[in-house]
Amino acid sequence: MLPKAKELNARAIRRSLTKWARHCGYEPALHHQLIIRELEALERGDFDRLAIAAPPGSAKTTYTSHLFPPWYLARNPEHLVLSGSHTQQFAERKIGRKVRDLVEKHSKTLNLSIHPGSAAMNDWALTSGGGYRAVGVGVALAGERADLGLIEDPFARWEDAQRPGVLEEAWDWYKGDFAPRLKPQAKRVIIQTRFNELDLLGRVIERDEALGLKWRRITIPMIADSPDDPLGRKIGDRLWPEWYTDAQVIEARADPQQWNALYQQNPTPETGDYFRAEWLKPYTKAPDRDTLEIYGASDYAVSDGRGDYTVHVIVGLDPEGRMYLLDVWRHQTSSDKWVTAWCELVLKWKPIGWAEELGQIKSGVGPFLDREARIQKAYCAREAFPTRGDKATRAQSIRGRMGLYGLYVPINAAWWPECRAELLSFPLGKHDDFPDALGLAGQLLDRMTNGRPLTADEPDSDLHSGYQSREDEWEDRDGGFDKAI
Repeated sequence: MLPKAKELNARAIRRSLTKWARHCGYEPALHHQLIIRELEALERGDFDRLAIAAPPGSAKTTYTSHLFPPWYLARNPEHLVLSGSHTQQFAERKIGRKVRDLVEKHSKTLNLSIHPGSAAMNDWALTSGGGYRAVGVGVALAGERADLGLIEDPFARWEDAQRPGVLEEAWDWYKGDFAPRLKPQAKRVIIQTRFNELDLLGRVIERDEALGLKWRRITIPMIADSPDDPLGRKIGDRLWPEWYTDAQVIEARADPQQWNALYQQNPTPETGDYFRAEWLKPYTKAPDRDTLEIYGASDYAVSDGRGDYTVHVIVGLDPEGRMYLLDVWRHQTSSDKWVTAWCELVLKWKPIGWAEELGQIKSGVGPFLDREARIQKAYCAREAFPTRGDKATRAQSIRGRMGLYGLYVPINAAWWPECRAELLSFPLGKHDDFPDALGLAGQLLDRMTNGRPLTADEPDSDLHSGYQSREDEWEDRDGGFDKAI
């Protein structure tokens, strides 16, 4: 029997997962506090299915697989908890042993006692009637049914999760072993790093939502990329800056597919459907700028910081007609910001033509863009294309050119992983503003001319000195730009 003060403190700990974490020596960071709130709501009965996606190294195991089961059992001592992770060895040594140690060390605080006959680290009963079992993905399950089923990181490595056999094994295990061992009203938690669209979390959500079974879904990206960020961060803010470093982010971005899946929790197809991955040709240093003919295009978002992105793209054609993606500006923000960005890009790159969508310009931003461009002396011939057909149809020109010649892309650019994800998931992805802007650039293809090689007696600045005359030439062409600023 605990003294009164200690008993009051123990009761407070059993009421609060945060206090339990601190009692065990942990101080929850911002995203841990979010995870804690969601787990408390699940235990409270606000919902019965919780799916959380978060980057590797974000302490998912500590808060979900280690701390949550003892606290849950303290509040539900007659319940059985079933915990699943990627391998049986990990389930026994890293999960089950830790949970058992916490229960034994804090038995008085939790008011729990492990049954004397339970010797296993990963499979034990409580004297109160409840119990705990930790297993690896693929392990057959039998016995009584659980009240809480928890799966955390069902794949050990990136390579494993890219193998169809491994993906199918995890899915079959969930359907045939894990889910059938849960009681009809059992609560479920899946928390993992995303690996691809067919990983366990993706398959479960896709099937259950098709069946009308709702999951509470929380996605925590490494870099905030939406005004609806679950942590309330500003776009561009890094997760857990006390732990993750800028260097880690730079290194992680080197592989766009892994960055989008593992760190941004937005897995994209490896090959793409409409746009193919093999069409994307990496480069680290662009050709000499004086050999390129440079063009721009924009997909403007009408909303202010919500929904769609405004995207400006800069592309250049070299003497052989190869197309280089030189620069991208992509933000969810107000029109004054993207108009300023447009002017800056024009002044920096001096494109000889710019494509935009007629409906967006007529929506009210056209006069504002005209005025600011004159003030900034950002002169560029613009052409507004009417909206015809669906997105895929409007992107057909750029798709055709990419299929023949490829698109050379700067793999070290900070914005490239997100743009790549949009391309490879087009036209079914969450965001398609970059492909839309690139598609507008493609509609200039019948007017584009290739770059030209430098000659020994030609000054490097010739392209820029002739910029205005080429712009005038564009204005004089039949069917050319209908507006020159």
